[in-house]
Amino acid sequence: MTRRAFTLIELLVVIAIIAILAAILFPVFARAKEAAKKTTCTSNMRQFGTAWMLYLNDWDDRMPDRRDLKLTAEGGFRPWTTWPPSDPRAGWVQPILEPYQVKPILQCPSALGLFKEEIRVMQDDSTYWLWRFDQITDPIPLDNFWGKTPESAVSDLITANNPFIGIPYGVSDVELMVDPYFPNTVPSIPAGIRGKAVHPGGRNRLFLDGHVKFLADRRTN
Repeated sequence: MTRRAFTLIELLVVIAIIAILAAILFPVFARAKEAAKKTTCTSNMRQFGTAWMLYLNDWDDRMPDRRDLKLTAEGGFRPWTTWPPSDPRAGWVQPILEPYQVKPILQCPSALGLFKEEIRVMQDDSTYWLWRFDQITDPIPLDNFWGKTPESAVSDLITANNPFIGIPYGVSDVELMVDPYFPNTVPSIPAGIRGKAVHPGGRNRLFLDGHVKFLADRRTN
């Protein structure tokens, strides 16, 4: 009885085919995995937007003014000497929005792997940023929202005329929450994180009216 077996050449051909298929499929799987994380991040922001609207309804349409929590949140205020000259981290919102169960949605799954040890990103288990609550000065800057209504916040942004923010036409143009990112156009950012963003090519943004949109940004890698 003659036994058949793979020859060495056949085995090498099979291995080569498997290697080629792996090289093709692994990037596809990686992109699919990142797309799922991006979708989860979008969902987190939408849920946060809903919680924010509930807070406004409970507090006469006025946003919180808890600069005291900004100072005492884990890690303190602005624990770095380079960019940014303020602190956009959002750990301070957890005790304020605790009745609305936001703690499980304050982490982008992509950020946990990319920036886990980066103090410029995480604060008290939150990975998202709130740029319009990044200062603790008194009086409150025009581009900060402490204690303001959404309408007065829009009015102040128009008055501020900040070229980095733009002129909003209403609450749907005003960013509330954003994924962490480090523009590659800012020289003071350490080279190791310059251009880094949670999601490739841009970031998710939550606006004051509750809608979420992904912004493509050439300043990120």
